[in-house]
Amino acid sequence: MRWRALLADGQSLGTRLSRWLALQGLIAALAVSGTVYAVTLWVLQSRQHEELALKSAVVRHALAETSGSSATEDLQHKLKDFLAGHEDMKLSITVSDGAVLFDAPQRATGGDAASTGRFMQVSWEDTWPVGAGSGVRVVLGLDVSRDEDLLRRLGWILLAASLLGAGIVSVTGFLLVRRGLLPVQALAAQVDAVALGRPGLRLDGAGQPLELRPLVDRFNALLMRVERAYAQLEGINADVAHELRTPLTTLIGSSELALQRERPAAELQDVIAENLEDLRRLAIIVNDMLFLSQADRGASARRSPVTSLAAELGEIIEYHEASLHDRGLSAVCDGDATGAFDLSLLRRALSNLLSNATRYATPGSTIKVRIASEGGRIRIWVENEGSPIEQEHLPRLFDRFYRVERSRRQVGASNHGLGLAIVAAIARMHQGEPFARSADGITAIGLDVPSSSATV
Repeated sequence: MRWRALLADGQSLGTRLSRWLALQGLIAALAVSGTVYAVTLWVLQSRQHEELALKSAVVRHALAETSGSSATEDLQHKLKDFLAGHEDMKLSITVSDGAVLFDAPQRATGGDAASTGRFMQVSWEDTWPVGAGSGVRVVLGLDVSRDEDLLRRLGWILLAASLLGAGIVSVTGFLLVRRGLLPVQALAAQVDAVALGRPGLRLDGAGQPLELRPLVDRFNALLMRVERAYAQLEGINADVAHELRTPLTTLIGSSELALQRERPAAELQDVIAENLEDLRRLAIIVNDMLFLSQADRGASARRSPVTSLAAELGEIIEYHEASLHDRGLSAVCDGDATGAFDLSLLRRALSNLLSNATRYATPGSTIKVRIASEGGRIRIWVENEGSPIEQEHLPRLFDRFYRVERSRRQVGASNHGLGLAIVAAIARMHQGEPFARSADGITAIGLDVPSSSATV
């Protein structure tokens, strides 16, 4: 784990890559060098064994060809001729009684196929002269010191070459990594230039490598979302200030006016009642903003089974019966469904939809609350007859404090532009989405939410 920390912790990407390249180069060089060394060792040992086998056959042949009274002299003469010009060879032949029959250049000891000093030896038992029954022991040795020196020098050369190669790979790798990271540095400079005070500025991915272009695209998409959220936040702040400023100004003005002189208790009660209405409106705005803030932070609906949505809608219609009667309206419910919902949230959303339709419906018309279920999803919407909404306004109906046109803004003093935003938030809390359409004098606004058990 220590080497891993050395290669990673507290280091730049370029340094990490350079070290990994150096380590990889060293491992590759050592692997190649080790292979060359092993192959060379195998070749030399194979040659040594072949040479020993060949010389052993010559000695056996010399033993077999010498016999008679002059066998010793003949054998020694042949063996001296055999060893002439072979300074790397040594041969020793001893009789079973310990007498030395032949020893040149010096006596060799050791076992079969064993190395004594810097000699590789082979030994065997034989009968000589042929047919005499005398046992002899033959020890044939091959000097391998030159091969060992060659291997030793080769090993040092390969090690030095490996270290040098690793050094070259490290230096060139560092330069290549720095050059390869130049697009990342250029991209970082572009990111530094991006600020909220410069809207519309995007990263340029035209000159970037293919590997970085998806990152550029995703960062630009993030910038777009951030700008949109920032603009929305600024708009919300301005709208909140505007919505709160009007009732606060009214409260301050009426309170100052009431305190300028002594007033009867009845008149003061009227002032307090009017101020109370404005305070209630402020409380509603604050509560709605708190709810939307919780929804934005990822609050989810607590679902429970609902056996009949139509029954719940009937209760909401009854609650709004007075406001409907004041405008000469009626409301009917069409369809039914069952599913799992957060009933309190759903009632709030449906109440907001019905209140919105009540404000803008043509007097004397009928508001229709429709329920439809298909493919595990439930759609609930409210239809009303009235002035149509232009298509460009429909996607923004669910924005906070958004109102379409002046004629619609002036309808209802209690309307502060958060009702449909709350509907959209409740839809998202149910993993659904809101929708709105307006055509041929009919406006339909509602929400589409999933349900695992939806039946009509």
